Amino acid sequence: MLGHMGHLPDELLELVLNEMPCFYLSFISEGGSTELSGLFVEKPPEGVVANAGSDVTLIAKVDSTSLTRKPVMKWLKGKWMDLGSKAGKHMQFKETYDRNTKIYTYEMKIIKVVAGDAGGYRCEVTAKDKCDSCTFEITVEVAQQEEKADILSAFKRADAGEDDGDLDFSALLKATKKQEEQPEIDVWELLKSAHPSEYEKIAFKYGITDLRGMLKRLKKMHAPEPKHTEAFLKKLDSCYSVDKGKKIVLTCEVVDPNVQVKWLKNGQEIKPSAKYVMEANGNIRTLTINRTTLADDAAYECVVGEDKSFTEVFVKEPPVTITKLMDDYHVVVGERVEFEIEVSEEGAHVMWFFEDVELHKDKDSKFRFKKDGRKHTLIIPEATLEDIGMYHAWTNGGHTKGELEVEEKQLEVLQDIADLTVKATDQAVFKCEVSDDKVTGKWFKDGVEVLPSDRIKMTHVGRFHKLVIDDVKPEDAGDYTFVPDGYALSLSAKLNFLDPPKIHLDTTGNMVSQNTIIVVAGNKLRLDVEITGEPAPTVVWTKGEKIVTETEGRIRVESRKDLSCFVIEGAEREDEGNYTICVTNPAGEDKANLFIKIVDVPDPPENVKCTGVGEDTASMIWDPPKYDGGAPVKGYLMERKKKGSSRWTKLNFDVYPDTTYEAKRMIEGILYEMRVFAVNSIGLSPPSLTSKPFMPIAPTSEPTRLSVHDVTDSTCSLKWLAPEKIGAGGLDGYVIEYCKEGDTEWVVANQELCERQGFVVRGLPVGEKINFRVVAVNIAGRSPPALLGQPVTIREIMEHPKIRLPRALRTKYIRKVGEKINLVIPFQGKPRPVAIWYKDGQPVDPKMVNVRSSNVDTILFIRAAEREHSGTYELVLKIENMEDRATVIMRVVERPGPPVNVRVTDVWGFNAALEWDPPTDDGNCEITGYTIQKADQKTKEWFTVYEHNRRTNCTVSDLIMGNTYQFRVYSENLCGLSEEPRVSKNTAVIAKTGVIYTLMFDMSCMPKFTQPLVDRSVVAGYSTAISCSVRAFPKPKIIWMKNKMIIDDNPKYLMVNNQGVLTLRIRKPSTFDGGVYMCRAINELGQDEVECKLNVQGENSLHSTDKTVLTTKIITW
Repeated sequence: MLGHMGHLPDELLELVLNEMPCFYLSFISEGGSTELSGLFVEKPPEGVVANAGSDVTLIAKVDSTSLTRKPVMKWLKGKWMDLGSKAGKHMQFKETYDRNTKIYTYEMKIIKVVAGDAGGYRCEVTAKDKCDSCTFEITVEVAQQEEKADILSAFKRADAGEDDGDLDFSALLKATKKQEEQPEIDVWELLKSAHPSEYEKIAFKYGITDLRGMLKRLKKMHAPEPKHTEAFLKKLDSCYSVDKGKKIVLTCEVVDPNVQVKWLKNGQEIKPSAKYVMEANGNIRTLTINRTTLADDAAYECVVGEDKSFTEVFVKEPPVTITKLMDDYHVVVGERVEFEIEVSEEGAHVMWFFEDVELHKDKDSKFRFKKDGRKHTLIIPEATLEDIGMYHAWTNGGHTKGELEVEEKQLEVLQDIADLTVKATDQAVFKCEVSDDKVTGKWFKDGVEVLPSDRIKMTHVGRFHKLVIDDVKPEDAGDYTFVPDGYALSLSAKLNFLDPPKIHLDTTGNMVSQNTIIVVAGNKLRLDVEITGEPAPTVVWTKGEKIVTETEGRIRVESRKDLSCFVIEGAEREDEGNYTICVTNPAGEDKANLFIKIVDVPDPPENVKCTGVGEDTASMIWDPPKYDGGAPVKGYLMERKKKGSSRWTKLNFDVYPDTTYEAKRMIEGILYEMRVFAVNSIGLSPPSLTSKPFMPIAPTSEPTRLSVHDVTDSTCSLKWLAPEKIGAGGLDGYVIEYCKEGDTEWVVANQELCERQGFVVRGLPVGEKINFRVVAVNIAGRSPPALLGQPVTIREIMEHPKIRLPRALRTKYIRKVGEKINLVIPFQGKPRPVAIWYKDGQPVDPKMVNVRSSNVDTILFIRAAEREHSGTYELVLKIENMEDRATVIMRVVERPGPPVNVRVTDVWGFNAALEWDPPTDDGNCEITGYTIQKADQKTKEWFTVYEHNRRTNCTVSDLIMGNTYQFRVYSENLCGLSEEPRVSKNTAVIAKTGVIYTLMFDMSCMPKFTQPLVDRSVVAGYSTAISCSVRAFPKPKIIWMKNKMIIDDNPKYLMVNNQGVLTLRIRKPSTFDGGVYMCRAINELGQDEVECKLNVQGENSLHSTDKTVLTTKIITW
């Protein structure tokens, strides 16, 4: 159709384009990306005639063979009305797909056509970059007398009360109820003659819910001729259309640019707000409505005096699509079913259908509906066979369906009946479980139905069925069956009646009680137990948790008919314990518990030791045996012997009941040993372990020369000498005791024995007079006490303060910058003196110097010395009004600065004279000398000319003719050379003479060292170098060796050869790098070598060397 538009006249083409939907205009513009192609294989007929009240079905088919994705179908009425949003009882849409032909079939069904369904329709199909469209028209034929009623019903909305701007023709689905005959009223005439403010009242009175649609139809049917007005140059358009949420502007033009206008909505004046913006620009008057909603779908007026301009605004709501389709369900009866879909917007209205019946949320309905955001769910709590079918979900922009299949439940046996074996008077319970808790059934015994009685009870709880038989009797034995009602199924089990087992235990013989058997160790035990029961029971013997299964061996079980024998050959102590015999058969079990007790001689006593001795006696003690042999211990027998002898002497012949014993009639000074035997009713135990040797001895004599060494306000220090007579028992220690003068109760001052001959008694009351005594203690006990002649008054003795300055600090104390200073100065005095440090007459600054003092010394500590720490330090030691002083002169030195004004004063021949001034900074100590170096302008390499030069001038000789020399000078003091040298301001030029020398002799010579290696001592960790010089021609090969081993490419060593000056640099040597180093030069004429000894010392050696040099300098000064 579009291809032939080029042959139409311009006026007709413009008319067609104005009436054509925007969808088609996109294809006429050049460069469009969507291709218009023939996708329809079947289209609805162009003209469809339908009778009012009948159903109409329109079908369109699309071939998807060449499509990459599923096509999308839209059914439209007029220019823009999407009928998908009107899906419901009046309009239904269906979609099917044939997998074989790959053809989609789309159906639109209009139920009970009304006159309002007449008009032009269009169906559009799109699939990515392809599309197709077709148009058709529906004509509705109605009876003449019902035309007016049908036209009115066409404007009824599906959901009364909703403010929806779109026309909803689905309301025609509702059948017109027959009402009682009333006088006919022409609503059209009422609306024509009524004022617009009365429209809503008329619509409410006569049931017209779609008033705006009716007014629009009324305008089309009876378009009034435009009325000439003097207030408006251009009125509002007859109607406006806007998408929901968008902005719309209503514009008109008035004659008077200064006139005021009013805007009305459905007859009500509109007030300016953020939503409604009213503007006047010259003759133009505009009303802007922001963010339109369905409530803005209304009639609007612009009023100027008595003149008015009317218009209508239609708000289009986008269709709600289904983003997640419904799934099919296959369940069994009673299961829960949830059909779930997702829509494109929250709060959307979704209609659910079962087959062709709409499902509603009623109180008696089995269906439940759930909304969660964009998710909508149809829930069937318990599915039945009546629920089988197709379920549909409709929105105004989509449709989905799902099929529900329900199967009947098969009765399943979850728990079968089990066979029972019971004995007399027991209870028998048959129990089964089936899958359906509503199934009933009957019980049978040997084919005869079981009836309930006092002993027999039948229960049905949920899925469980029980048959309970109390006080079982022999006649209850048989086959029992449960038959569910309505099912060809039966469950069977058997009831067996049995005699339980019994143990007949003989309690005579070895049984001392009903369940205890005593056996003497080494004897044999044989226990015969009679057993009855039918069928023959199984016998199990256990000791504790261990089962005895052996039929041969020392411990065994012998089985005979109606008899079980338990045998222990040669009973041992480990055989004692609880034994259990258990007999079981299907009728039950029986148990008997036995305790077999093994009695034996006791274990030997333990921990035999001597607790005290006298001149001829000794007190002994021991512990009872851990095991008494199963019988109480009656007493003990003791024996003793001299150490080294094998002859034991009995000390008692009658059993001694206690565990302590005093042995008598021994010889003092002789070592004895002792052992003990335990006795019970079975016999004599083995002997105990021999005690440690002990010696009968007497205590020592008292300590001698007890005296007071020191007294403070709370302590007293005592000293004494050892006792004159100690004896063979030796001396273990001393006990110090004290008491106040006049008291008789002595207090022990030491918790443990004091092994030294001195002790400090603490915690004494000040000012009290205290008596002291000391007792010596050994194995024999306490000696007589040693007493002081008179009580001691507890009060501290005053002692003058005295500083003991170390010899090294009595002279000037010199340290280098950065070194640690730690001065420890001991002192004495009582009570504790107070130590105060001063520097140059002022108290020391704690931020620069750390001071710590104790009872006996004071320490001045500087972590890193600086030059400002130099000065005179004074220590003042005070005790009340007494004091002592000591002075320490400290000097902190560092390297000096470079000399000043280095200059060349004279040059003659091969000599140059230098002079300079001393450095401005001497490093806080005397300048000991200068180091002078030279360098010619060609090589720029520096060589040392003089070291330790004490004067401020020198003469440099042996300069080479024709060279220009520059000089530099280092200052040197106790710390070493200055950090930087001072370079001479001018240079020395050695002029050439006019003499021309002709070389007439051969320059070749074998290697000869002109400067040998020199022995050196270096400090570990500081890089060093050794140098020598050699003369040879041709150029020699240089080899360095350490301890006669050639030094290869070792990164620790760097070998340099500069015009015959050979240097070996050693990086951060350690003590292992010390040794004999040799340098060998070789050429074709011969070789020469030199060697030196390198001594690597630790850092401690450096400090001692520094002290020695410092002392020497001071003495020299």
